[in-house]
Amino acid sequence: MDRYIITQLLMPFLFGVGAFSSIVLAVGSLFDLVRQVAEAGLPITIAIEVMALKMPQYIVYAFPMSILLSGMMTYGSFSASSEIIAFRSCGISVYRLILPAVILSFIVTGITFFFNELVVPIASQRATTTLTRALKQEKPAFKKENIIVPEYKEVVRNGNKEQVLVRLFYAEKFDGKTMTGLTIVDRSQQDGKLSQILNAESAVLDSEKNTWDFSNGTIYLVSPDASYRNIVTFQHQQLQLPKSPFELAAPDKNPDDMSVSESMDYLEQIRLSGDNKKILSVAVKIQNKLALPFVCIVFSLIGSAMGIRPQRTGKATSFGVSVLMIFGYYLVMFVCGALGQAEIISPFLAGWLPNFIGLAIGCWLVAQAAK
Repeated sequence: MDRYIITQLLMPFLFGVGAFSSIVLAVGSLFDLVRQVAEAGLPITIAIEVMALKMPQYIVYAFPMSILLSGMMTYGSFSASSEIIAFRSCGISVYRLILPAVILSFIVTGITFFFNELVVPIASQRATTTLTRALKQEKPAFKKENIIVPEYKEVVRNGNKEQVLVRLFYAEKFDGKTMTGLTIVDRSQQDGKLSQILNAESAVLDSEKNTWDFSNGTIYLVSPDASYRNIVTFQHQQLQLPKSPFELAAPDKNPDDMSVSESMDYLEQIRLSGDNKKILSVAVKIQNKLALPFVCIVFSLIGSAMGIRPQRTGKATSFGVSVLMIFGYYLVMFVCGALGQAEIISPFLAGWLPNFIGLAIGCWLVAQAAK
């Protein structure tokens, strides 16, 4: 029985992967690539290569959708042909009937996680690099001018948590080795007041000592009453800063093109900046990445329970209902993500709440079908 049900589930699942990934690809990339070919002169071979490299990302989104469609179509077909009645007359419960679908969903969850971690980041980064090189829009590996890096910390004032600036780093230019035209404003004292201002002509990192070597500069030491208490000029001054030049000049990264482990490392880096909005955005995206594969299990329960109910619906109807349910799920996911970035709910809930809601609905539908 298990072999028979899984065999019946596989064909609609493979059909769904092809159909949904093609639809998402067309909406997400195909139209834009066609426009690039027509307007920017992008070679067709490059467009095809970019489209192929983006396909794994769309397949990942298609896996949960296909599981939902597979459950609805397969168990709906069983119900329409009275096979459900035959199974039940042999004493087989609804819970046992949907077990093969749940097992298949766990397998697909593992495949989805594998794609999301090992295939999608590499393919997406290569697609972006290939497209930008072809259009001659390649970005440098680091910022070359006007590098501004603020660092914040959280303090409690009058019982309220606030983000305050502790250090502001500015460099006019960076050639990959030497930074020039530097200004560092230091407010790292416990009271949060300005303590010193450093101005230097240039600076390089001494990697052996892990210190910065500043040249031809001035340090203005500031008293608690905001007056200058001392001015020190220097030709060479070594100081320790928490970041290397390439970390300070690193271009903004896209968490969508990174694995979960890379995203977590990136989150630790940007925590030093204290940019709360950016930190929340990356934290929510990490939770979304972790939660996405488990949508397969949720959709398996919902699709199987809806298909197993007595009804006579065709494949087109099942496809249409699947699309509506998928749209509803991603709408809830979008709303939860917005609530997470607005600090109304935690990043964990922002990523996992749609799954919890879907799991509750799926279990309720299965219980109703069992009655």
